[in-house]
Amino acid sequence: MMNNESVALWLSNYVEAWKSYDPEAIRALFSEDARYYYSPYSDPLEGREAIVADWLDNPDKPGTFQAEYKLLATNGNLVVANGRTTYFENDGKTFQREFDNIFVLEFDETGKCSLFKEWYMKKPVSND
Repeated sequence: MMNNESVALWLSNYVEAWKSYDPEAIRALFSEDARYYYSPYSDPLEGREAIVADWLDNPDKPGTFQAEYKLLATNGNLVVANGRTTYFENDGKTFQREFDNIFVLEFDETGKCSLFKEWYMKKPVSND
């Protein structure tokens, strides 16, 4: 069963795997039969190896994003998390865009994510 600490660690490991694009770090996050939805209407990536391959296919450049996610709710192994992802130009400083994210995550008995579903909203650009 997932608890606050195990969810916080998984979310931190998720961000670190994203920053490093280390295939083993990505694999460590997901169950062998995991389903990964980039949006609620997308077809899922099916299986850990498909998730790893997709992450590695189009990586973000190092230093061009910041991400932080926090637990909102748990019910056994079902988790809802919220976070913010900010992207920058290649200089790593010039703001490009920002998203607010909701993750619905389901974990297996070993603490690996077996279902990842994401909703995201782009922050509107201010004209001020």
